[in-house]
Amino acid sequence: MRAAYSPCPNDTFVFHAWAHGLVPDAPPLDVRFADIDITNGLAERGELDLLKVSYAVLPWVLDEYALLPCGGALGRGCGPLVLTREPGTDGAALRGATVAVPGERSTAYLLFRLWAAERVPGGVGRITVLPFHEIMPAVRDGKVDAGLVIHEARFTYPDYGLHRLADLGEHWEAATGLPIPLGAVVARRSLGAPVLRSLAAAARASVRAAWADPAASREYVMAHAQEMDPAVAERHIGLYVNEFTADLGADGYAAVRGLLGRAAAEGLVPPLGREALDPA
Repeated sequence: MRAAYSPCPNDTFVFHAWAHGLVPDAPPLDVRFADIDITNGLAERGELDLLKVSYAVLPWVLDEYALLPCGGALGRGCGPLVLTREPGTDGAALRGATVAVPGERSTAYLLFRLWAAERVPGGVGRITVLPFHEIMPAVRDGKVDAGLVIHEARFTYPDYGLHRLADLGEHWEAATGLPIPLGAVVARRSLGAPVLRSLAAAARASVRAAWADPAASREYVMAHAQEMDPAVAERHIGLYVNEFTADLGADGYAAVRGLLGRAAAEGLVPPLGREALDPA
């Protein structure tokens, strides 16, 4: 099973048991590690069997891929942040600004566009895509005016002397009351419904195995965590791996439909068909 997911601690924690043959009856994974912008592109080109992607890319890939109801990242208090060099609380500070984002089809950027439409009169100036680990240095060094960050940057941005202008998760939750849909696990529809159900079961079993023995995945997590402090990696996992990772449930599906429905109404993504998100 050709698969791709990020080297971030939540993904390696979730997939450790499956990737190491510790989930009975699960197909072996041939894993490629890649940032979310790369995995989104792989899904759009239909290149692999199983991928971790942004929820924001689903409208472009659901003809070929099915959303699995587990293994992804969705929660509360874990949304993307807008960071600047100088303190500020008003989105008007971004009018005409250059903003670095982690991908044009990322959920973070979709949330940013919805937020900016309300909070940045006149709009931002230019969007530039950077790998997420390059965004904070670019803001710090004045290469861009602001950065949209994800992952462990929630915990480490003060180390770069940066300031939080906005928490897009707080904005989303206040507006909708729903959790924030960030990363999804998708699998190729052509594998067939029985195989898709078995993949969902394998992902869920891998999550539960990680929770049952967190120490088992520690070496794998830290080997791919890009020199991250172990304490930060642990906080990262605690934030992004939660009950929605084991099962999206009614609130999870409502959050995904809410995000993509709102974005489609604004003309930011194509509209989804009524059954597009139905469980595999």
